[in-house]
Amino acid sequence: MGPIARIIAIVAGLAGGTVFSQAPEFAQQYRQRIGGAIDELRVIVEDFNKQAADHHLDRQQALNTYAQSSDDFLRDRGVSMQSTITRYETLLSQQLKLGTAAPVAKPFVLLGEPDDVVFANTWRDFVPGVPVSFAGFVWGAIGFIGGWVVAALLGLGARRVVPRPKGVRRVS
Repeated sequence: MGPIARIIAIVAGLAGGTVFSQAPEFAQQYRQRIGGAIDELRVIVEDFNKQAADHHLDRQQALNTYAQSSDDFLRDRGVSMQSTITRYETLLSQQLKLGTAAPVAKPFVLLGEPDDVVFANTWRDFVPGVPVSFAGFVWGAIGFIGGWVVAALLGLGARRVVPRPKGVRRVS
């Protein structure tokens, strides 16, 4: 392999590593969005359950009441509510799986059964976890320079504090 091919291979490896290193961060941001979706759906589902209980019905009986209505609107509303409840339960299940999975496995759990809306919105708003954006690059550079300055200052201070053995030349 020639030098240009090696450089291309190294650059491709670094690019692949950078891209794939974002999978855990994407899974984390997805998990956070699931939490928000669950919180909102919980309000709707609990309100539905409360209204059903106020009329001496459990959830399934209330959904059956909608389904047996002669009114198209009420039947459609029942189908919509059932869909909301199913999505809520699916997201709860996925949140549990993501919460108990090993950090390395979370991206695989996510890809196993993603919620289309949450996945699309996470992708749209995704912020990488390593400095691959301009702001990340700037802050990474600031950190690098700051770390270098601290290390240099500590190195200079150590040279002054530690006596040099006789016959050993200082290398600057």
